[in-house]
Amino acid sequence: MYQNKTIRFTKYLLDLMFYTGILVVASLPYTLKLAGTYYSRSIEEHYLPMLVIFFLSGVCGLVIVFQLRKMMKTVTGRNCFVDSNTNSLKIMGKAAFIVAVLFFIKLFFLPTPATFIIVLTFFIAGLFSHVLSLVFSEAVRYKEENDLTI
Repeated sequence: MYQNKTIRFTKYLLDLMFYTGILVVASLPYTLKLAGTYYSRSIEEHYLPMLVIFFLSGVCGLVIVFQLRKMMKTVTGRNCFVDSNTNSLKIMGKAAFIVAVLFFIKLFFLPTPATFIIVLTFFIAGLFSHVLSLVFSEAVRYKEENDLTI
């Protein structure tokens, strides 16, 4: 019972993150201009590069959440160890590495301590997703061997 509630909550949370993420990325030109007027002149001075970096990072974030939503379908179907999850983890890893590179580039325009943390976090997330994809690949192989044995 508890596990079903957690799975349902996670599914709804991922759906919320995906659809609100679309709104955030779509409204980025306006919200970035607005942030520039209240937060820092550096944002106004480097508006276009910042817009490109945040937009591409937002798209990568949406890709990651979309892949997580796909994986949740296999969890609810109680069939987690499938090739599609391995592929989703690889895609999520690549998207995380792209975000790390984009924010590393951002360091040249507007260096902040948070930017360093974002670079490190997404680099580690990319590594984690890559390693987990290898683990899932092996689990899929073992599962397929086991299914053939029975």
